[in-house]
Amino acid sequence: MRNLNRYLGWLIVAAAVAMPGMTAGQAKAQEVSVRVYDHDHHDYHNWDHHEDVVYRRYLGENHRDYREYNHLSHHDQREYWNYRHNHPD
Repeated sequence: MRNLNRYLGWLIVAAAVAMPGMTAGQAKAQEVSVRVYDHDHHDYHNWDHHEDVVYRRYLGENHRDYREYNHLSHHDQREYWNYRHNHPD
């Protein structure tokens, strides 16, 4: 029983030490943005919160229902990037 208590004590200490490192890795993963290549304009765009806001505005102006960008057809993706180049920030 004494060995079991000692083992559990070390297990709790190891978990406490490992926890901050695990959560720091998760925070960094959320900061990474997705880069999308625009074939027609030969450039990359970062897909972040701001781009999502502009994308939703584009959908509203064109009377389209929301669909995630990566589920759009290539034609619809090209239309969005043409819109985006004609409506810069």
